Amino acid sequence: MEFPSYTARESAVDGMLHGLGLVAGIAGILWLLGSRAGRVGPADFVALLVYAGGLAGMLAASAAYNLSAPGPRKEMLRRLDHAQIFVMIAGTYTPFAVKGLGSGPGAPFWSVWGAAAAGAFLKLAFPRRFERVGLVLYLGLGWAILAMARPLWTSFPPGILALLVLGGALYTLGAIFHLLERLPFHNAAWHGLVLAAAACHFAAVATL
Repeated sequence: MEFPSYTARESAVDGMLHGLGLVAGIAGILWLLGSRAGRVGPADFVALLVYAGGLAGMLAASAAYNLSAPGPRKEMLRRLDHAQIFVMIAGTYTPFAVKGLGSGPGAPFWSVWGAAAAGAFLKLAFPRRFERVGLVLYLGLGWAILAMARPLWTSFPPGILALLVLGGALYTLGAIFHLLERLPFHNAAWHGLVLAAAACHFAAVATL
């Protein structure tokens, strides 16, 4: 099993980003759920729980994998980390689909969850294979929100839509840095952009 090797400074910056992201994410989730409890309908609150679980799972899995020492345990955490990204993407869709689609989540929403489940299975069952396919699937799922563009435009104000698009753009830019393996601090840049993108989407969810 081979894992990426980084300098001490690169690892320190990456570790700091993971620590800050995990603490900020948990605090934000607790605030979000606490501020909405009893103030939104059951369906909306369940959708927020799904989103919160996806976000917390992604942050925790990424921190556990990236900060652990090489070995069999790290390999298992790698699988979980990569699979959890799919759950986070689908989880982020959920509050918007439940809140914005008055007739209920339709085919695009369930297609996203189906593709996310397939992608997570791929990462768990076939580690270190189909890496490029997985990356394309990540980005494809992330931008699949365009399939819901018409109802979103009519359901949410421009500020929320701008946050969704900005978050997607930051995730996409982060994926580019992720591929630039010879660039110093490329992994920290990738994770920093992921946190910035997640913050944009969190702000959008909190504004619902």
